[in-house]
Amino acid sequence: MGKIKSIKAREVLDSRGNPTVEVDLVTDKGLFRAMVPSGASAGQHEALELRDGGNRYMGKGTLKAVRNVNEIIAPKIVGMDPTKQVDIDNLMIEIDGTENKDKLGANAVLPVSMAATRAGAAELGLPLYKYIGKLFGADATMIPVPMCNVINGGKHAGQENSIQEHMIMPVGAENFREGIRMVAETYHSLHKILKKKFGAHTTLIGDEGGFAPKELKTVEERLDLMTEAARNAGYEKELVFTLDPAASEFFKDGTYTVGDRKMSGGEMVDFYADLVDKYPIPSIEDGLAEDDWDSWVEMVKKLGNKIQIVGDDIFVTNTKRIKKGIEISAANSALIKLNQIGSVTETLNAIRMAYKKDWTTVVSHRSGETEDSFIADLVVGVNAGQIKTGAPARSDRNAKYNQLMRIEEELGDKAKYVNPF
Repeated sequence: MGKIKSIKAREVLDSRGNPTVEVDLVTDKGLFRAMVPSGASAGQHEALELRDGGNRYMGKGTLKAVRNVNEIIAPKIVGMDPTKQVDIDNLMIEIDGTENKDKLGANAVLPVSMAATRAGAAELGLPLYKYIGKLFGADATMIPVPMCNVINGGKHAGQENSIQEHMIMPVGAENFREGIRMVAETYHSLHKILKKKFGAHTTLIGDEGGFAPKELKTVEERLDLMTEAARNAGYEKELVFTLDPAASEFFKDGTYTVGDRKMSGGEMVDFYADLVDKYPIPSIEDGLAEDDWDSWVEMVKKLGNKIQIVGDDIFVTNTKRIKKGIEISAANSALIKLNQIGSVTETLNAIRMAYKKDWTTVVSHRSGETEDSFIADLVVGVNAGQIKTGAPARSDRNAKYNQLMRIEEELGDKAKYVNPF
């Protein structure tokens, strides 16, 4: 097998114009590049995203993380076999030596891990999704149903005390290509409705490509317009809605505040139960705060047989937290974000743990994304069946959807596209 010949990191920009880290890893098979994203509503238990502080880039520079790759990680990893993913990742974890990548930064470890995965795939002559399937032990034929964020609220839209993401899912499509077409047509239908009702300014978009109209104050108003858009596009029966309230953002001192309404955890669960009764909502992510475990358990008891209850900030792709969630039945699904935990190996371990309990997983982007399409190959590689990567707008989002169309085309008759609900 070949060996890693060189590793070089640099500072580049993400979709919000903030610095992030890109890594070039070279083997005899060529140059393999990876970039890491960044979250806005990041969970407090996530692996550390190392920033420089100071005045440069308003404190968000990543030169420390770049140096950690070039001066600490690279000398240890150069010379290793790129197909030894677990060994590469474990060595970086050992070098860091902290619980949350506090020394090196997850944004230093992860791009090396991802670039090594790409190099390992080339070493074995496999497409990336098939190589990830080999690492994971899956046949890698499941093309995901996309969750597409078409209306933004909360931090993604500069709003306080607001449900953050309102998504559509083409569960009734025959394949991914048709599904993303339905989404795109519905998205453009929604654009027309917003422009006609409220004016052109309401079609400005948030971080993830969804519209961010401040005229819409409630989740019901947003879902009603999404229903109208789906109907106008001709896909009302094929589409369902999913929510990511990002509840940690509007939780303080034991109280949830949505708009002017203040609620306890139990009342928040009732709020969601009413929405599920009124709209076709089979999945809610982060409906409760990241450490409000008791309310999560209550939500599973009340809605766990009806809908997918997805943990993001509560689990942060971390096996210790997912294990606790499994033990107390705090969810039935885990959101998967590579940069929450900081390496490909740890991400695959988190997915394995969820699958062992028959939980579903949803592979996800971050609000600050890049043109890197790694997660499109990851979601197929582990047969997750669901991906969340924004509206069909902006190349940082469409890079993932376009890659999934390529993979589906390559798989041909072997490709499976299945309604996860």
